[in-house]
Formats: sequence, structure tokens, C-alpha cells
Amino acid sequence: QVQLVESGGGLVQPGGSLRLSCAASGFTFSFLYIGWFRQAPGKEREFVAGIYWSGGLTYYTDSVKGRFTISRDNAKNAVQLQMNSLKLEDTAVYYCAAGTKPMGVMNSSSYNYWGQGTQVTVSS
Repeated sequence: QVQLVESGGGLVQPGGSLRLSCAASGFTFSFLYIGWFRQAPGKEREFVAGIYWSGGLTYYTDSVKGRFTISRDNAKNAVQLQMNSLKLEDTAVYYCAAGTKPMGVMNSSSYNYWGQGTQVTVSS
């Protein structure tokens, strides 16, 4: 049984920062990667950032490159997403996901396990 719990969402002004955390429990040794996805109202869920669980290689969608940083703490079975220079269009529910399927870190079909989501609202 795998459980993912996100925390750290909230309300922030444009240009501000937030740090999301994802705590994993259960069969974490089976993970290939952990990813962050987001879904804004009326839009499809999209990949934001991902990290390989063992090697630490990271991937980002173009719209967040240079602003967001994903990192992992294997000892704590946790992944963080540091979000800087936030924009209005970053407003969404952010989901942490863990994948064991070798279909690509940016592919949502690679992910077996999902957290409940945390709201990030960027507003002035």
C-alpha cells in the first residue's frame, strides 16, 4: 500500500514563493519517479515537474523552467517542489504522483499512485 500526502499549498501574490511537499509511505522502493502535476479549473491535468527516485534526474515543463525546482529526500521518502516567481497562471490544484511504469516521467500514464492534491492560488 502506497500513500502520498501533499502539503504546503496556499494563497500567494504574483511574484511570491511557495514550497510544496509530498510525503510517501509504503512500497517506495518500487518507485521509478515522483512527479508533480496540476489541474486548473476547466483545464486538463498537466505535468509540472518530475524526478527519478534513485538517480535524481529532473524534468520540467517549459512554463516553469527557471522558476520551479523539484528535489528529493530519499531518507525521508519525501519530494519538494519549490515554486518561485509565481504567476497568476500557476493557480491550480497540485498533485503529487509516484510512478513504477517505464513510460516516461512526463507521461501521466506512468503513475500508479496519486495524492489528494493541494490548492495553490496566485492572486493579487
